[in-house]
Amino acid sequence: MFAWFHKLGSPPHFYKLSGRLLPWVGAACAICMISGLYLGLFVAPPDYQQGESYRIIYVHVPSAWMSMFIYMVMAVAGGISLVWRMKLADVAAEMAAPIGASFTFLALATGSLWGKPMWGTWWVWDARLTSELILLFLYLGYMALRSAIENPQTASRAAAILALVGVVNIPIIHYSVEWWYTLHQPATVTKFDKPSIVWEMLLPLLLMALAFKLLFAYLLMYKMRTEVLVREQKSGWVKQRLEANN
Repeated sequence: MFAWFHKLGSPPHFYKLSGRLLPWVGAACAICMISGLYLGLFVAPPDYQQGESYRIIYVHVPSAWMSMFIYMVMAVAGGISLVWRMKLADVAAEMAAPIGASFTFLALATGSLWGKPMWGTWWVWDARLTSELILLFLYLGYMALRSAIENPQTASRAAAILALVGVVNIPIIHYSVEWWYTLHQPATVTKFDKPSIVWEMLLPLLLMALAFKLLFAYLLMYKMRTEVLVREQKSGWVKQRLEANN
């Protein structure tokens, strides 16, 4: 198991493996995205309370899920980088940050669009919304900290510590609707009992969630491949690959 773990952390092995996976991940993402949008926008019935405006959940909810998921990926990768000094883990953490910030901004923006007709306002200092906004600031702070420190190793360690400390915000986001009075509706899918959503609405939501995860995987691998080449440009395997392409 540890041999496989260290092999996966090898930049040449990752570059080769990710090159094979990228087309398949991209194709699967496109299929899930098109299917989810079609079913969500044209097949799913209107909500009996919100009417057609509820359909924004097919972008908003997966974006919100991804904002938390990517931060956890970033924090775990940062922890691995701190403990095992694995260069590829540091690359993953750094490249995941802007993707996670984008999903977080998308969740906040679509949430505001949803909130205007539902709550009568674009923004309220709701527990869920405020903690999600803090998550965006954590992403931005992580990226700013890395760029502010000139020494790459020091920047990597400081950013990893910040990511690990910021993990405390993830359960606050998830349980905010249960811990405090909030305008944001409670969970309808991630419940221990039966989800409070019919299958015709749930299926496209799950497809969009899968599509967003595949999109993240595609973007992360693509960005990591570029960063690996930059960091390993003096390595023999990079020179051999460049010579083979010329």
